[in-house]
Amino acid sequence: MQYELKTQVITPQRQTFDHVAKRFGDKPATRYQEGSYYLQPVENFHYRPTWAPDKELYDADFSRFKLVDPHDYADPRQYYYTPYVTNRSQMHEAFARSLDYVGDHDLLDRMPQPWRDLIAQVVVPLRHLESGAQMIFSGACRFSYGTTIAQCLGYEGFDRIGNAQLISRVGLALDDGTATVLKSAKQAWVEDDSLQGLRRMVEILLVEQDWAVAVIGMDVLDMLLDALIYRHLDEEAIIGGAGAYSLLAQHIASWYPDHRKWLDALYKTWLADSEHGDANRAALSEAVSTWLPQAVDAVRALAEHADTLVDVGCAGAVTVAAEKAAEHFRALGVDVDGPGA
Repeated sequence: MQYELKTQVITPQRQTFDHVAKRFGDKPATRYQEGSYYLQPVENFHYRPTWAPDKELYDADFSRFKLVDPHDYADPRQYYYTPYVTNRSQMHEAFARSLDYVGDHDLLDRMPQPWRDLIAQVVVPLRHLESGAQMIFSGACRFSYGTTIAQCLGYEGFDRIGNAQLISRVGLALDDGTATVLKSAKQAWVEDDSLQGLRRMVEILLVEQDWAVAVIGMDVLDMLLDALIYRHLDEEAIIGGAGAYSLLAQHIASWYPDHRKWLDALYKTWLADSEHGDANRAALSEAVSTWLPQAVDAVRALAEHADTLVDVGCAGAVTVAAEKAAEHFRALGVDVDGPGA
């Protein structure tokens, strides 16, 4: 008896979910669309939060920044759980390979001692800043309104604790896993004058009532730290015989442009909103003008300490970064007081 294999095509009765089809049309939807749109709880809440009785459990009024339709925002990276986890897994595996290479060739031990001191005293304490950022973005995820926005904030929270882990592994590699550098970094985060501006700013943002303002404050701080720690010092490390630092710093440096994609897209969506655009623009101007000068002071204190260890013009790099940060927001059409005004 002979059997013939045939392909049978089964036409689906529905192309996608009704709520997705209502927005994008009756056609096959992407997994990002099906896993992101119209999942925000909007009704049937049984109680109001006792700590904010004037609001619902999920409420757009937790921020001054509003959208007529929160789903007007879409993550340009189209991240839902699977591609996000896959991408970040590859990032951490690449970092592990770089760390193994650095360790196998004793590159950290071969660095000039001033550069080893700079990494221990300036870079490694930033693991605590990243940990604080994780809590800031996790809180923003909870209080934001609209799934497409909330999931970006949630992934950012995961990113920040991942960054803290990467920095911690650098600290462990510096002292052969004894954790001496990590313990000193924790003490420095609490006590050293050069770090108190950063610590103070993170702690204030942790209790900021408007989740969007907390995100903006953290963003301007990130702009300056990225320019100083992962751009300027990266270049100077190559010139100064500390190439091991450059090999390891590249991984967080490559994360930052990906982080900018979703955040700048959110700013543009706020500003383009048909009903709330002008109010969002005013609120963004106020937030940046408030937090950018504080970020500049905080990062400059760290940069001045770095210059006492390795004189490579860190303080000047902060001034340039502050100008660029202000211009970044002005390019979006936002008035900014402070650097370059």
